[in-house]
Amino acid sequence: MFLFYINLCSASARGDLNGVQLLLQDGTNVNGFNRFLRTALQVVMLGSTAVVRALLEWGADPNLRDPDCGLTVTHDAAREGFVDTVRLLLEYGADANQVDNRGNLPLHLAAREGHLPVSHSTQTIFSICSKKGKLCIIKTRN
Repeated sequence: MFLFYINLCSASARGDLNGVQLLLQDGTNVNGFNRFLRTALQVVMLGSTAVVRALLEWGADPNLRDPDCGLTVTHDAAREGFVDTVRLLLEYGADANQVDNRGNLPLHLAAREGHLPVSHSTQTIFSICSKKGKLCIIKTRN
């Protein structure tokens, strides 16, 4: 089974939607780890929203943290400016208030990299969080 997890991670990292779907339909564990202790969702090609959606629909956990630095896929997507992926992750239960090992929220990383206009990103994340009944806390500097 370990080989299937590696293949699922490889297909996910390449953004190969057909490969991901075939492996999942064949019974591969969507939350199985590769040899680096990462899941298919953690190594997904950012911007491959269809692959992210497929993994989430099969039960991928969007809140798993990277074992080295504590980042989630939401942190990665926000930092790189993939708004659609962030929105999708939040809709499937990603915790917008989960911090990495340095105390950063996904929104902090997005703002730091300048990928998301603050008004747009806060509107998106706040509206999704409020639909889920959660509060997203943001610290700002003057």
